[in-house]
Amino acid sequence: MASTAIDYAGAPAEPLPQELAGPRGARPRRLLSRRNIFLYGTLTVVAIYYLLPLYVMVVTSLKGMPEIRVGNIFAPPLEITFEPWVKAWSSACTGLNCDGLSRGFWNSVRITVPSVILSIAIASINGYALANWRFKGANTFFTILIVGAFIPYQVMLYPIVIILREMGIYGTLTGLVLVHTVFGMPILTLLFRNYFASVPEELFKAARVDGAGFWGIYFKIMLPMSLPIFVVAIILQVTGIWNDFLFGVVYTKPDVYPMTVQLNNIVNATQGVKEYNVNMAATIITGLVPLIVYFASGKLFVRGIAAGAVKG
Repeated sequence: MASTAIDYAGAPAEPLPQELAGPRGARPRRLLSRRNIFLYGTLTVVAIYYLLPLYVMVVTSLKGMPEIRVGNIFAPPLEITFEPWVKAWSSACTGLNCDGLSRGFWNSVRITVPSVILSIAIASINGYALANWRFKGANTFFTILIVGAFIPYQVMLYPIVIILREMGIYGTLTGLVLVHTVFGMPILTLLFRNYFASVPEELFKAARVDGAGFWGIYFKIMLPMSLPIFVVAIILQVTGIWNDFLFGVVYTKPDVYPMTVQLNNIVNATQGVKEYNVNMAATIITGLVPLIVYFASGKLFVRGIAAGAVKG
């Protein structure tokens, strides 16, 4: 659009040609501005800080021990071998047993799957009730849950040992599943409560007018709208439970040790030659499940956080 000139009498004159009106719109930003250099420089340093250890683990796990002893840890492998990966999975010694991480992997699966399902199911119902159904004592119940989320785990280790022993499930996978379910509920309840509180209240009221009850509203209205926050909860629980070492070593026995405890036994073995390639391969294998879960649902994780997971 051409600019319009104003004459001395105040009346608009003929429009100026486009070439005389000057450029319009926002000024272009310089690519090498001080802001961009600082921003991308910081991001590059942080990325290198996190990617360098992963790079060292990968290249070391693909080398043989002779090459590791005489080579540079940053140098790529001269001859790629997957033997350390096979040994880490099937024949590395994890204490008295030398069956690798395979047994610990299935133990971790049997721990993680029911713990994630139970904790999310219970926490989602708790959050839904606290956000939409103002029952008597709701604030007190919510306060207790929030306090429980900030109690250090180490303070409660021994009392829980006594409780599990009296229940007859100490040293079993059932006991560890119960522990993870209980400890996961406080923070998950907070997430679900904040998310359900951000849902328009008119939907809840309209459902009540139509005669829907507690479970009808939960299953037919809240659940279909809550996929992002469920993905957030799944990622948080899978990552926390799968990577847990403290509860696994305290509340289980060698036959049912989770994968992280077996990894610790492989890395800290005091007999024989220190096989760094096997240790690196075992470390990567142990961390694959949380990585796969996150990369498979990372977009929904961001949507869940942005949609109200941290509002309150």
